[in-house]
Amino acid sequence: MVNTALVTGASGGIGLELARIHAEKGGNLVLVARTESKLNALALELKEKYRVEVTVITEDLSEHESAKRIFEQTERLGIQIDTLINNAGFGGHGKFHERELEAEQKMMQVNMLSLTSLTHYYLKGMVARNSGHILNISSTASFMPGPLQAVYYATKAYVTSFTQAIAGELIDSNVTATALCPGAVATGFVSAGNLEGVDLWKNAKSPRSVAEYGYKAMEKGNLVAFNEAPLKFMMDWVVPLLPRKMILKISRNAMEKTA
Repeated sequence: MVNTALVTGASGGIGLELARIHAEKGGNLVLVARTESKLNALALELKEKYRVEVTVITEDLSEHESAKRIFEQTERLGIQIDTLINNAGFGGHGKFHERELEAEQKMMQVNMLSLTSLTHYYLKGMVARNSGHILNISSTASFMPGPLQAVYYATKAYVTSFTQAIAGELIDSNVTATALCPGAVATGFVSAGNLEGVDLWKNAKSPRSVAEYGYKAMEKGNLVAFNEAPLKFMMDWVVPLLPRKMILKISRNAMEKTA
């Protein structure tokens, strides 16, 4: 049976590369994002190159009912989702009290609430079939507080915690949940989040390399996946031992703009 994956945020960056990787393996796809033209272009590419079936769903995951609409559409079309890749997400730079509250609320909706809803909708079917994979794109940001990106870091902490918790609930099944926690990645995230000038992105990894690592980790059923060994060591063994105020200082310095 062909494995069908639903990928959110599939119009660019890590999501686009994850869609390509899945198609390369002969899997069908449901592509979800806000920009229909980009999704249609990617769908055409994947159909022609890999002879897979691709469905495009244009939705804005910052809208409260968007996850429900996506699920209902796949149900109407009779599409069984075997792999759920929750990739959509965005950040934003600046002091919390100076940022627009609406922007922070939309970030929480996309990064947490829509991700949670989609997982709930599709996980039920996976459990019933005793088969399936969930890949939630989180971040190394999930392991510490993030001054100047306070809400973004907090949303990713939720994603990493939530993913591990449901993985623990699925331990006796053939359904897996994996949190991919990359560091800086060279995507549109930088411009969308007003992060130009932050030194952290000078050595950002390519979306393709991160997607390849994450996809393999998902296939293996890994719990938390770091695409860089130094980051894994830092988050697992160094950060937990540092004083909280030192972590805050390090975290803030990493987000300060130098240009």
